[in-house]
Amino acid sequence: MKSVVTAILGGGQGSRLWPLTQHRAKPAVPVAGKFRLIDVPISNSLHAGIDQIFVLTQFNSAGLHRHIAQTFRFDVFSRGFVNILAAEQSLENRDWYQGTADAVRKNVDRLTFNRPRDVLVLSGDQLYQLSMDEFVTHHREREADLSIAVKPVARSEAAGLGIMRVDDDGQIVDFVEKPKDPAELDRLALDADTIAKLGLDAEPGTLLASMGIYVFKTGILKQILGQDASTDFGKEIIPAAIHKHRVQAFLYNGYWRDIGTIPAFWEANLELTDPDPPLNLYHTDFPIYTHARFLPGLKIHNCQVDRSVLCEGSVLGGKTILHSVIGIRSLVRSGTVIEESIIMGTSPDQRSDDSDEVPFGIGHNCTIRRAIVDSGARIGDGCQLVNEAGVQEADGEGYCIRGGIIVVPAHATLRPGTVI
Repeated sequence: MKSVVTAILGGGQGSRLWPLTQHRAKPAVPVAGKFRLIDVPISNSLHAGIDQIFVLTQFNSAGLHRHIAQTFRFDVFSRGFVNILAAEQSLENRDWYQGTADAVRKNVDRLTFNRPRDVLVLSGDQLYQLSMDEFVTHHREREADLSIAVKPVARSEAAGLGIMRVDDDGQIVDFVEKPKDPAELDRLALDADTIAKLGLDAEPGTLLASMGIYVFKTGILKQILGQDASTDFGKEIIPAAIHKHRVQAFLYNGYWRDIGTIPAFWEANLELTDPDPPLNLYHTDFPIYTHARFLPGLKIHNCQVDRSVLCEGSVLGGKTILHSVIGIRSLVRSGTVIEESIIMGTSPDQRSDDSDEVPFGIGHNCTIRRAIVDSGARIGDGCQLVNEAGVQEADGEGYCIRGGIIVVPAHATLRPGTVI
C-alpha cells in the first residue's frame, strides 16, 4: 500500500446541502456529533496503510484546511502526509475545477510525483467503512486498469447513481449515469443467475451502482486524462473507459451513504442512534480519526434521554432528548424537548456575555422536532421548531425547510417565542 496515493475530491459548491454549506466546504460538514465528513475517507485510507493523501479543494475551503492542518499530523520518521491541493491559477490554466476528472487532471503531476503504482480516488462527502487495502489488492489481482467500488441498490435508488452491468468475471461491460428510462433499468438489472455467480446477497432486479470510489493504474490515469478532455468521471470518463480498458467491479455489501441532500444528511445521522446502527463507529479496529479537542465529560441535569448520541463538552438541562444527535459543546436549557434532531453544538470562539439578548445554545422551554441546528446557532426561550403544517420547502428569517426538515443555519439567531 506504500505505492498508492489517495486523491480525495473536495466537491463543488454543495448547493443541495445548503445552508450547511453556506460557510464551509461539503467535506467539512460535521457528522455524528464530533466528526467531519472528510475524516471518513482519510481514516479509510490510513487504516489500509495508505498514508500519502491529497485533498483537492475549491469552494469555502478555509475551515476544511484548518481542520486538516489541526488533525492529521505525522511524525518526522513517517513518509505520510495529508496535503491540500486548492484550485489555483497558473500560466497554463486560469479556470476553476470544472468537474471531478478535471480536478484530478489539473493536479495529476503532483499526485504522481513520487511515481505511485496506483491512484485511489475518493469522494469527500460520503459515509462508509471500506477496507481500501482489499480494494487495491483485488484491483491488482484482476490486473485491472481501473476498478470501481460498486454496491447493490434497489431500483428506486438508481436514478441518482451511476448504474453498471458486469460479466461473469466482474468486468464492467456497460455503464449509465443516473438512468431513468424503465427499459434501460430493465436491461441493467441483475437476474438470479448473475447474482449467484457474483455471490451477491441481493434480490433479482437489483442494480449495481458506482460508489464514486476508484483505483487507477497510474499510467492509465495519466493516459486517460491526457487523451480525453472530459471533466467528470461518472458522466464521461468511466462510460468511455469500459470500451478501451479493463474496468473491474469491486463488490461491496457494507454500509454506504452519499450525503448529498439535507434529508439524506439528517437520516444518515439519526441512523447512528439505532441500537445496532448500520455504521459501527465503536469498532476498536476501525476508528474514525478527527481533531482531538480534550473536552470535559458530558453533563446531564434532570433530562430524560433515549436512543441518542451525546458528545463531550455538552451540558444538557433539557426535559427530554429522543432519537437525536447532540454535538460537542452543546448547551440545552431546562424544559426543552428535542426529538429526531441534530444539534451541532458550538466552537470555542462562540461565547456569550451578559449583553447578549439571546445567549448561545438552546433556551428554556423549547420544542425542536425533525430539525438540524447548525454550529453556533442561538435558539431563544420558548421557540417551537415543529413544522406542524408539514411544509416541504420554505425560507424564513433565521431558518429554512428542506425536504420537510427545519434547518437553522450556523450562527443564526431565533428570537424568543419564534414558531416555525
